[in-house]
Amino acid sequence: MSDEPRNGRPSGDPARRPAPTPTPARAPAPAPTPAPAPAPTAPEHLSTALRDLAESGRAPAPGTGAQVRRRAQARRRRRRTVVAGGAAVAAGALVFGLAAGLGGDDGSGPTPVAAPSSPAATAAAAPAVAVDLAERTLTVRGRTLPVSSGTARHPTKPGRMTVVAKHRTKRLSGASVGFGGEYDLTLPWVVELRDSGGRTNYLVAMTYDDSAPGTRDITRGWLGLRPDDAKWLYGQIGSGSAVTIEGTAPAAR
Repeated sequence: MSDEPRNGRPSGDPARRPAPTPTPARAPAPAPTPAPAPAPTAPEHLSTALRDLAESGRAPAPGTGAQVRRRAQARRRRRRTVVAGGAAVAAGALVFGLAAGLGGDDGSGPTPVAAPSSPAATAAAAPAVAVDLAERTLTVRGRTLPVSSGTARHPTKPGRMTVVAKHRTKRLSGASVGFGGEYDLTLPWVVELRDSGGRTNYLVAMTYDDSAPGTRDITRGWLGLRPDDAKWLYGQIGSGSAVTIEGTAPAAR
């Protein structure tokens, strides 16, 4: 029996060995998809636009006419973006302010209080008037006017009174000042006074005897002035003006 292998090849011939099975190549892992960048918030967007606008103000590098036009268009777009962003921020602030100011409907917010009048304004609107019966004078706003007061039979009572009304003309009778029907006159530039007890008196224009103020006391208790003085006083004082009457008329002593 021959030692030669079949087919006439030595037993150690590599041609008889089985071919190795090739290892399949692995496919490369797919690259991860990058997550989209978060959209910039309104303040970030506005800041970016402002930075771009600041950069756009720098002198551009020399270029062709087309490049210059493109840069100009880009600047205009950035400006519009900045303006739009600023308007949006302002609108948001306005809405927030309105919401904060309106609050709820429960009425828990404070009630606005009207500011009180300043002392200077009050003094200007309601100047003090001082009447000296003994001197037959009335002083207001630094000006002294002659007056005529009540007779010895009907003296003018001293005290503090307040202006409650003014009348361009008013019919005065004895009943209007508590003296019955002894007289009945219609006089101009009448200022109505009242004290804390409700007693009424008047400052009037003495058209029937304009020589009496400062010289004689001939009224039934009211205070009479010359017509021009009464008209001036009428325009100087108003409701709330204090009138202080002091002293005693010479005729009543």
